[in-house]
Formats: sequence, structure tokens, C-alpha cells
Amino acid sequence: MFKKILIANRGEIACRVMRTAKRMGIATVAVYSEADADALHVRLADEAVLIGPAASRDSYLRIDRIVEACKKTGAEAVHPGYGFLSENAAFAEALEKAGIVFIGPTAKAIAAMGDKIESKKLAQKAKVSSVPGYLEIIPDAEAAVKIARKIGYPVMLKASAGGGGKGMRIAHSDDETRDGFGSATAEARSSFGDDRVFLEKYIEEPRHIEIQVLGDAHGNIIYLGERECSIQRRHQKVIEEAPSPFLDAKTRAAMGKEAVALAKAVGYRSAGTVEFIVDRKRNFYFLEMNTRLQVEHPVTEMVTGLDLVEWMIRIAAGEKLTLKQKDVKLSGSAIEARIYAEDPRRNFLPSIGRLTRYIEPRGDGVRVDAGVDEGAEIGMNYDPMIAKLVAHGKTRAEATARLRAALDGFYIRGPRHNVDFLAAVLAKKRFADGRLSTDFIAQEFPHGFADTAPEPKLAERIVAVAALAQFILAERDGATAHEWVVCHGAMQTPLRVTRDGDAYRIGHDTIRTDWQPGQPLLHTAIKSVSETFQVDRDGPALTVTHGGASLSLRVLPPRTAELLARMPAKRPPDLTRLLLSPMPGLLVSLAVAEEQQVHAGDELAVVEAMKMMNVLRAERDAKVKTLRAKPGDSLGVDQIILEFA
Repeated sequence: MFKKILIANRGEIACRVMRTAKRMGIATVAVYSEADADALHVRLADEAVLIGPAASRDSYLRIDRIVEACKKTGAEAVHPGYGFLSENAAFAEALEKAGIVFIGPTAKAIAAMGDKIESKKLAQKAKVSSVPGYLEIIPDAEAAVKIARKIGYPVMLKASAGGGGKGMRIAHSDDETRDGFGSATAEARSSFGDDRVFLEKYIEEPRHIEIQVLGDAHGNIIYLGERECSIQRRHQKVIEEAPSPFLDAKTRAAMGKEAVALAKAVGYRSAGTVEFIVDRKRNFYFLEMNTRLQVEHPVTEMVTGLDLVEWMIRIAAGEKLTLKQKDVKLSGSAIEARIYAEDPRRNFLPSIGRLTRYIEPRGDGVRVDAGVDEGAEIGMNYDPMIAKLVAHGKTRAEATARLRAALDGFYIRGPRHNVDFLAAVLAKKRFADGRLSTDFIAQEFPHGFADTAPEPKLAERIVAVAALAQFILAERDGATAHEWVVCHGAMQTPLRVTRDGDAYRIGHDTIRTDWQPGQPLLHTAIKSVSETFQVDRDGPALTVTHGGASLSLRVLPPRTAELLARMPAKRPPDLTRLLLSPMPGLLVSLAVAEEQQVHAGDELAVVEAMKMMNVLRAERDAKVKTLRAKPGDSLGVDQIILEFA
């Protein structure tokens, strides 16, 4: 077994690999950029080596510097995590040449599966079901249109070297194909240095289901069940679970058999994932193979009881699999939610800033994989994931309930985040019924995600907690007032709060809590039901968050509330004459000039953030008055790009 390994990654996956390595008695080496000097993965490692500036191309993607760090520290092997160099065949070859073990598949397998076009050809030879498509390089947009017409709309344009949802566009028409070809190639070139794209038929009402495979260097390959990853936005997974609520045993076995066949065809070793698109009739089609550990691997670990990172390390050290296919048993259900620094109300655009407060939830069956702690900086240079929250239960319903409760207790302040959006997804009846598809978010939130009024019963609980918090605050200050009015906009709710021994009486409910003023989390117990609320002081108001809903409330004495109701409401400022940058990023291009007339839907500008190209379009007919920014400018969120007449 190895005595020391280097983790060629950052963030939560680097921390996760280190936890297993330390449990196995293996020393760990972190690599880091200048931006990550104080990062959690650096502090958790036994040793750490600086490998360059903040930009990935100058640090985490520098093969030579990582090899040099191995030699400097005496690391015998490298775990690549996911992203960065994890599926880079040249990296695996460079390590082998330097006498360092790559904890992953062979360079040959990486190369074969890393090229989406070649992998589909190989899958066809291995008799793995594949999506109809055109697997040759497409030279230009007009050629793409001709191919799309032949395949039949809708089609998917995909980067050959792609991953993580980058370089992917759905097209329903010739115009969308032309536009999609341009943006997909640009995004692929920016993200992967390879602008090749191909076309395939887009399966409608699709479910994204993947098979986890595990193989050793002695020819033994098994599959560890499936994960459903259908809930996605921008082709990036948001919520994953194991097992899928859709598959039956027969389909699971058939998919597992084909996944193993493909893995054997490339002599696969280590952990890997074969991804499929599944239609409403459970027909499945090969999508791609990821020759690395997946972000969502914890759900497989929780239902199988296996540590995939440990097996990757053992296999890389030459050990044989001790598991046979018949030994793989799935126990219960596990669901993972990805916690991102992003703004769901702005089409999930990334957010940056310092984590001024950060409290992870705890509970039975709850697991948090994080690469940050309080005070960490979420910057523009890397993926905006904060953590992965996973819950396991005996049933899917129990796992869902535990995950929803854990989201209530996940307290994050600083950058915007998607916790309330995740709670809204889990609250959907369609999710509870297991009726998932990759169109789930688009269909359930057709106008995007926005603050909506909570259900009446939830609103009542939030209002009661606000009154309870204000009563406890007043008690601390020596006041004995029991009558309060909770104000939300024009609505006013009178409530009486009294002490009842070591509990509190509000209406007909007796509530127990040990909350003290200043604590961000307020835990309540009413009979046998326990809940967690997030409480923030916002000037004279209290913002209470629960179940994905937040209400800003003012809890006032009756006389003060009466006076407030008589005051006129303020009007919000008019921003319709301005084009604002919806995220921090780089202004790549401007498609208009001053005095130019534009029409609704016309392209105005392109902003790049987190290597994603975001096209900003006119929402109405207008005339451009003044350009306030120029291509190449670094923009802040809500920075003015141009002004309309």
C-alpha cells in the first residue's frame, strides 16, 4: 500500500479523498494555487505545495508542476479527483513516465472514453445501445443545420471533449442550430481548448441514469447499481439519487451488463461511470463514460456501504477486487443535493464572496462533503460548488424528509446560494412521486425561480417563530409584553406569546426551544415534531427562513403596528432602461452600438463567468443610448453595461 499520495485537485473532492487516505494510514499532499493558500484542503493535508497563480491553466492544469510536487514530497501516487486533469490521458502518461502511480484508469482508457465521438463509436462496436446521431466532426454552422435536418429536430449539440454541461446546446430549429453551434464551439474552446462538436438526437422526456462500475487490473469488473441524475439545470446535475425510482430489476441488470461490457472493451480499471439516457418506456441509450470519480458518488456509497475512494486506491496499488457481482446489495435510498454559490433568481448565475457565516447541518443519515469552512472565499476562478449534502433513509420518502430537514439547518451567509431552490424542488409532488426528467426544472419552474408566498400552514409557522423570537429578545431586555403584531407588507397578524414553564405558548401550540438571541438557528419542538428555522436580524425586521421560504417580518407592539399601517409604501427604482450584468464576469463582446435600434430577442452582449458564455438579449424593442462598458472589462454583479434611450 502507498505511504503517501498527492491529491491533484481542490475543494470538497480534495478534502473527501484526504479523509479516506487518512483513515487508511496514508499521508496526503495538497497542491494549491495562490488563491487557495488558506483553503480547507490545504489545511487538512499533511503537506502542501504551491503550484501557481489563481487561474487554473497556470496552476491546477499544469502537469509539469504537479509531477514536480510529487517528486519534491515523495508522493508515490496521485488521486485526480474530478474535473481539472482527472480525464487527461497526457497527465496519466506523464505520471507513469515519472514512476508515479495514477489512481484511476489507464491512459488508453481515458483517451478512448474522453473523446465523446470516439467513445460512441467504441460503444457501438461493443453492442451498447446508442443515441442516433452524427459522430464525425462538424465543420461549420451550415453543415450542422443540414445534419440536424437529417436526424430530425430536436437535436443536441455537444462538445467532443466536453463535460460538466459545458459546450452543450439543444436546438429545435435551423436558427437555434446556427446559434447553438457558435456558442457551443466558443464555450468548448474556452473550457477544454478543443472546439469540436457533434450532433445527436435529443431524447424527449429523458431521464439521466448512470451505472457505477468498478474494475481492477486483473480483469474483474462489476457494477454497483445506478444513480438517477435527471434533475439538472444548464445540463449540470443538481440532485442525484440511488437507486432510481424509475428502474425495475430487469432494466437495472440490462444496463449494468452493457456498462460492464463497455468497461471490458477498454480494459477499464478503477471507478468509472457509464451514463445513459432513458426514455419513458425504459429504453436506454449510451451517453458517455466518465473515467473518474463522479461528484455524486456518495449516494452509491451510502446504499452499498462501500468507500469508492478506498477501492480506487487499493486497485491502483494492485489489489484484486474481493467483491463479486452477487455480493453487491442496495440498502435503502440516498439523495444528494449540490449546494452552489449561485443565484437561482437570476437563472442560476454564479455568485462570489466570503462565507461570513457557515454552519453545516447534522442528523441521522446526513452526510456533508464540503471543501470550505466559515471565512472561505468563493471566487470567480473555480466551480462555485460549496458542498454536497446527502441523506440516507430506509425508504426514498425517509431520505427526502431527512434531506429537507438538513437543508433547513444549512446556514450560509455571504454569497447567494441555492438552498431555498433545492428545498422547493424537494417539495414538489412530482419529485415525491419520482416522476423525474431532465426537463424537470424547466417544466416545474417555467418562468424561472422566484420568491413565492409560502403555503398558508408554512407561513403560519414562520410568523409564529418570528413572534417567539421577538418575545425572547424582549425577555432578555427585561420587557414583559405578551401582545404582538407580526407585519408582512400590508398583512398584520396579532399573536399572544406567553411562557409555559420551560416552553412557550403561542395560540393553541406549546413550543419548546432553547434558542438564544444572536443564534442563527432556532430549533423548535411541537409535540413530537421538530423543525429548524433560520433567523436573521435585518435592521428592525426579522427574516425567518424555513422550507425554502423566507419572510421578512416586523414584530411590533399593537400601537406601533397601527401607526406603520398608515404610512405610504415606497416605490422601487425603475431599472428597465439599463442592461445590468447579471453576474460577476468578463464582458466578451458587445453586439450593438450607440444610437442603434434593437428588437426584442436581439443579442446585446456576451458575458463569460465560470467558463460559461452567457448571451444577454433585449427584452423589448428599444434604442441604445449609451454604452457604459467595453469588451474586456471585468464586470461586477448589476454593473451597468448599456443604457437605453
